[in-house]
Amino acid sequence: MECIQGLQHIGLPVNDSKKTRAFYESLGFKVVYETDNGDEHVVFLEQKGLVLETYQNGRAAMADGAWDHVALDVDDVEAALRECEKLGYLPLEGSIQFLPFFGKGVRFFTILGPDHEKIEFNQKL
Repeated sequence: MECIQGLQHIGLPVNDSKKTRAFYESLGFKVVYETDNGDEHVVFLEQKGLVLETYQNGRAAMADGAWDHVALDVDDVEAALRECEKLGYLPLEGSIQFLPFFGKGVRFFTILGPDHEKIEFNQKL
């Protein structure tokens, strides 16, 4: 898909946002965005282009394979959705979603890969 610009972030559900933040900061990650989304505390941490989205929801797997999703950066989320639908990949959310992150917000949708891994197509506005 031509609209894919690269990896945007990797999503990680966490049980203790402060502990997670301190751990990744000890590895050299810097907080680039922090907010509350409903009852979840969300922190984006970045290190040399690698961005982790951590969100405290009390549902961390506490096991191997704990990552929730990989988000691909797209420049046209509508085009990405059309391409996915042509391939038979339907959005888990039913349609494009919006979150008020990073100033102007983001629009995204998520599909399942062959092993039920979640792939998010995300456009920063």
